[in-house]
Amino acid sequence: MAQLPVVDTDFLLAFLTQLLNIPSPTGYTQTAIQFVEKTILSSSKINCHRTRKGALIVTISGQQSTAPRGLTAHVDTLGAMVKEIKPNGRLKLSKVGGFAWNTVEGESCTIMTSNGSTIRGSILLTKASAHVYGSEVNELKREDDNIEVRLDIRSENAEQTRQFGIEVGDFVAFDPRVEVNNGFIRSRHLDDKACVACIVSAIKTLHDNGLQPFQETTLLISNYEEVGHGAASGFPPNLTELVCVDMAAVGEGQTSDEFHASLCVKDSGGPYHYDLSQKLRQIANDHNISYKVDIYPHYGSDGEAFWRAGGDVAVALIGPGVDASHNYERTHLDALLATTNWIIAYLMSE
Repeated sequence: MAQLPVVDTDFLLAFLTQLLNIPSPTGYTQTAIQFVEKTILSSSKINCHRTRKGALIVTISGQQSTAPRGLTAHVDTLGAMVKEIKPNGRLKLSKVGGFAWNTVEGESCTIMTSNGSTIRGSILLTKASAHVYGSEVNELKREDDNIEVRLDIRSENAEQTRQFGIEVGDFVAFDPRVEVNNGFIRSRHLDDKACVACIVSAIKTLHDNGLQPFQETTLLISNYEEVGHGAASGFPPNLTELVCVDMAAVGEGQTSDEFHASLCVKDSGGPYHYDLSQKLRQIANDHNISYKVDIYPHYGSDGEAFWRAGGDVAVALIGPGVDASHNYERTHLDALLATTNWIIAYLMSE
């Protein structure tokens, strides 16, 4: 078995950090997609184009094109939109993606207004002060009506807020707060920007070493995964199998951890394709890539979105372990490298 080429760790971490710092809640992903496209083109000169839906399609020539393959990961993240400008000038939000309000309570955020400006703010309870509201701060239910954005502008009513360009429908991005410490990467939105970084690093590694995938491969960087239909379209009709790269859920009852890549064999949508999952196990074993096998009960993927849209392909799911998913997340470089190497080995496999 041929030895895998060495992954450029510095590139992986630098690319991931930059991508994490680009706001991209579902529906507002154009800047992140552009950054990924620019990086791929500068490092590999591979053909890229956008779908009408705004996703990025990358076509990588293979040694053969008898059984074309696909890879997918998503660049869109959790976020919110302005639902209402309240009489006090603050904002009521509507969630984008599935998360609990308590996971972003106290977080700083950016409002991207439709006129192109950005305004900073904080996500707070409507009754946030313990000195004013006492025990109500603990007792108040974390739900839409009790959460608001306190804006960093001088506004005491809705009209004053509108004068700054804010309107209903503006996107709101949560601060990622990226830190890299002792091999750990701590940030919001590692789901799924960590996996985008793994795929881009795998492509760069192959190119830098003059290597070519065994089969022609289509990469889809999707932009609507968090709302359930990201990779429902965009792949060529002759695709035979699809490896979805998305984070592995870490927590009580799970085998996944922050230091390994994982193979998900079942999630809320049911089992993944047995033969393709077995093939990925064998590839990992052949290349001494340590991995976990897991089931995620509250999870769905872009692979399932493609299946539900009628995609007649084998689908499997791998990805790095991420702690505190859909919260303030964390993974480790070991998991990122294991995932990247697994992708490289899969692309090179017959």
